[in-house]
Amino acid sequence: MLKRIQNNTHPKGAINYALSSMLERGAYYGFRALLIIYLLGETIAMDRMLALSIIGLLTGSTILSKVIGALLGDLILGNRRTILIGGILQVMGIFSLFIPTTTGVYIGVFLMILGNGLFSPNLTANFGKLYFKKTTLLDAGFTLLYLLVNLGTFFGIMLIGYLGEKLGYRIGFILCGILMLCSLIPIVNSQEIKHNNNPTTNFNLNKRVSSILVVILLVSIFWTIHEIVNIRLNDLQTQFMGISSIGIPRELWLSLDSWVTFPIGIILFILWNYFYSSQFFKLTLGFLFGILYIGVLLIIPQTVTEHHAVLYYIAILLLSISEIHIAPIVHSVLTKYSNPKYLAIVISLVFLPSKLLYIILGLFKNKFIDNPILGLKFAITSMSIIGIGLITYIILNKRPKSKL
Repeated sequence: MLKRIQNNTHPKGAINYALSSMLERGAYYGFRALLIIYLLGETIAMDRMLALSIIGLLTGSTILSKVIGALLGDLILGNRRTILIGGILQVMGIFSLFIPTTTGVYIGVFLMILGNGLFSPNLTANFGKLYFKKTTLLDAGFTLLYLLVNLGTFFGIMLIGYLGEKLGYRIGFILCGILMLCSLIPIVNSQEIKHNNNPTTNFNLNKRVSSILVVILLVSIFWTIHEIVNIRLNDLQTQFMGISSIGIPRELWLSLDSWVTFPIGIILFILWNYFYSSQFFKLTLGFLFGILYIGVLLIIPQTVTEHHAVLYYIAILLLSISEIHIAPIVHSVLTKYSNPKYLAIVISLVFLPSKLLYIILGLFKNKFIDNPILGLKFAITSMSIIGIGLITYIILNKRPKSKL
């Protein structure tokens, strides 16, 4: 049930943190897009398998580095200072690649991994702390953050990757470094956020712990299922790219979900800026739309024709609606129910179970690749069970009344 939010003015500084995160993501993903070009180019001329393993190290090590960064931010250095150190380390990592040796590569990748771990969880935690006096705006706030992060990611890959490919990787790395430096400006102009007004005191310990554990379980299952379904989605994407006569550029096909997610996110940001509903109700909607998304994919035959493209577009739309009801809301729930002193730590731990789940399911990955329909059936069954469980959870744990 929707309730009108009387005071929908967002906290001072929220947009600064959101812009900082957008610029940092643009630099980070631009760096990743350029790195493979650089490693395989004439300067380094690295073996392809080794280059791919370095890219895998860069992406796979972020979960552990975020835990380390969160521990330092919450327990030792303070979140704001850790964000700044993380940003500076990433700038150093980017410019380390101007050393035209494999040593420069390893130093740069190490600094990027460490810097990203320091930057990301602490920025998300400080962003959440801004909303302690306005918890009804948490969902809208994190939706704004999610949208700007995705915007930064998209343009980092598309723009910096393109310019680096056309003008040379040095120009691309310079742009990455400039963006990363710019991401620190809003943080330098901000103050360390104190957590005297603790919103978790409104809830008993059991409520807080159960809410956090449920959300961590939900996000782990959702993203694991998302990876399984992606096997079929990527297959369909490849088929439609090959037969489409619409003339959609390849880059647009590859980022179609991002283009769809952004307008939907804006609509929901506006809605959640004026009306409040239970966060677990939003998560439930996310899983229900996820079920519909997978259901539409099941309808599409193994070998497609251009007439099936409409179903594919509907599936992408449902996926975008599902994601926007889950990805930002997870951080909203963690902020609302976690102890502020350890918020960055909790945020950094949220993706650990999903990594473990995906490793376990990786044992069956070849089966899903050989038979993607089997993967879809497994996914829709899992999502349906979770959907029923969420509905039950909402019924058994009615949201306490809160002042708007």
